[in-house]
Amino acid sequence: MADHSFSDGVPSDSVEAAKNASNTEKLTDQVMQNPRVLAALQERLDSVPHTPSSYIETLPKAVKRRINALKQLQVRCAHIEAKFYEEVHDLERKYAALYQPLFDKRREFITGDVEPTDAESEWHSENEEEEKLAGDMKNKVVITEKEAATAEEPNPKGIPEFWFTIFRNVDMLSELVQEYDEPILKHLQDIKVKFSDPGQPMSFVLEFHFEPNDYFTNSVLTKTYKMKSEPDKADPFSFEGPEIVDCDGCTIDWKKGKNVTVKTIKKKQKHKGRGTVRTITKQVPNESFFNFFNPLKASGDGESLDEDSEFTLASDFEIGHFFRERIVPRAVLYFTGEAIEDDDNV
Repeated sequence: MADHSFSDGVPSDSVEAAKNASNTEKLTDQVMQNPRVLAALQERLDSVPHTPSSYIETLPKAVKRRINALKQLQVRCAHIEAKFYEEVHDLERKYAALYQPLFDKRREFITGDVEPTDAESEWHSENEEEEKLAGDMKNKVVITEKEAATAEEPNPKGIPEFWFTIFRNVDMLSELVQEYDEPILKHLQDIKVKFSDPGQPMSFVLEFHFEPNDYFTNSVLTKTYKMKSEPDKADPFSFEGPEIVDCDGCTIDWKKGKNVTVKTIKKKQKHKGRGTVRTITKQVPNESFFNFFNPLKASGDGESLDEDSEFTLASDFEIGHFFRERIVPRAVLYFTGEAIEDDDNV
């Protein structure tokens, strides 16, 4: 039988436990008063990473519950924001119709179908003083020499190679253009943006208008970008506005022997049985800007794309967005290089 001794009615093991607890507290007090121990403890605490998530984990359940309620409100805000961007898209469509007459006149000036009036051609540049001085110097030149110079000055139709020059000026586009693409792009006369009709899924179309040429029979090449303006159910807080989710190109009707998106290679092939060697020719893909109209498709069957494909698709979406937001609305400034300087200064 166990021996339970008592002291003043209190079991001896309880007394012993109380003594041990008291000794532990005294020892703890002594340790905590030791500067070296405190410094080491502080160093350990400083080395522990303090992240927002680790702080949230320390909060009481009641506070966490209120934070969850805030997150629900944030999701509702994201859905309201999505509606806002849908209305912005409607406004873009409305104002695109107001811009279009100006863009049509731009095309007429570029192609030379219409010559601008003196009033339309008047422009006061920042270098106006320098130009005035240069003009004064010219006035001192002998009239006969001046007339001769005027007679020799070329006067091409419109603005030659307008859009091709933009392609050369903008790094994002020039990287896509191969040497054999250049003579084709010199036939490019206009680029337009068309927005989806009211009630239709959000999208926009880039139209590339070409004059008759020796390379393909199409007068217009199109690229359609499909967009989504709704928070992702799995990650609603990542929503930052409409995003391009897929794109469709078009079929280019190349004239015989003019397709720059493929190249013909010769390959020697050995017959397994007879051992004879023959030369075969086959077509393989070729790097070209015009692959832009045969884009990689976003995966819609739940399968993920590999890293290279993801990068290619993201680059395609970025280029489409750049055409829509920057190139088409501000074409003349990309032709002169002024917009590129502004972009570099941002």
